[in-house]
Amino acid sequence: MAHHMVILGAGYAGLIAAKLAAKRTTARITLINDSDRFVERVRLHQLAAGQQLRDLPLEDTLKGTGIELVVDRVTGIDPADRTVRLARTPQAVGYDTLIYALGSLPDLDSVPGVAEHAYTVAVSGQASRLRDRVRESGVLAVAGGGLTGIEAATELAESYPDLKVRLVTDGVLGGALSERAQRYLRRTFDRLGIEIRENARVAEVRSDGLVLEGGEHVGADTVVWTTGFRVPDLAREAGLAVDDSGRMIVDETLRSVSHPEVYGVGDAAAVRRPDGQELRMACATGMPSAQQAVHAVAARLAGREPRPLRFRYFNQCISLGRRDGLIQFVHTDDRPREAVLTGRLAALYKETIVRSTILVQRHPDSPTYF
Repeated sequence: MAHHMVILGAGYAGLIAAKLAAKRTTARITLINDSDRFVERVRLHQLAAGQQLRDLPLEDTLKGTGIELVVDRVTGIDPADRTVRLARTPQAVGYDTLIYALGSLPDLDSVPGVAEHAYTVAVSGQASRLRDRVRESGVLAVAGGGLTGIEAATELAESYPDLKVRLVTDGVLGGALSERAQRYLRRTFDRLGIEIRENARVAEVRSDGLVLEGGEHVGADTVVWTTGFRVPDLAREAGLAVDDSGRMIVDETLRSVSHPEVYGVGDAAAVRRPDGQELRMACATGMPSAQQAVHAVAARLAGREPRPLRFRYFNQCISLGRRDGLIQFVHTDDRPREAVLTGRLAALYKETIVRSTILVQRHPDSPTYF
């Protein structure tokens, strides 16, 4: 009987893992996902701003690969029996090798009122709800000054010039970027009329805006929450080795340190470089980690010892609306260089990178240096 490989999740990491496994192994491949569509998560701020995204049915993407697609929600994993339980399928799905690629979700529980009153751009349905809500809004507050918050604030401000946009961050705007990049961000925010509140920690989200620590109120009709992500609890509940945040702990070949038949890739895995640095959550790290995991599985199935992960950072790409962008070039360990690319050329650069994530899904052996 053919070796059965099951991949959980069809995001950037899970889909490329399935496509590559179909090419590089003789295993029977089952891909389980809770939607029949591939979601371009890095474009969801565009969806929130009212732009039309491509419809990408998974069946079309998988056509001709031999991969079995199961559209269902994973409710549990039993490593002892090597089975996966699903919400709508009575029969558990057995596996010989499991690739865990369930990604991450917005953290809606760490601050009171977020789940009840805020919108996010990390999930397609939430981004669609925000799109409908923002058309009725006069003032919008973005909580979080990371890359997601920056992209959401600038995209919405550009798309709705009459909308008052405020960004609230507990640090400084673009604090992880170079000084040159931070200066450019401030000029861009000034041009778009975005109000910046720095070193301000949100204590509560209400229907009429944000309450900061100390009691100050930041008024808004709509709140966009871009601070913090969490991973599903399925790995922890299954007894797999996880870190404090619930991310699966894997070795240098992306194999679980507690269950050798399980591999973890993408946001839901705590992947580390040889120097011990943990890779940040991003499709730029998820896709190469998925390739590494499949190469490791293929090597072991062929009786060879797999090579360890070798990963280096190149840049961070930030869209600032459709006509502007910022490319922060970085050292191999993700520390910012002073070198940046800005303006329309940077916007084109970022768009090329985003389009290439779809191209790689069609050609899963392609290099993934984003």
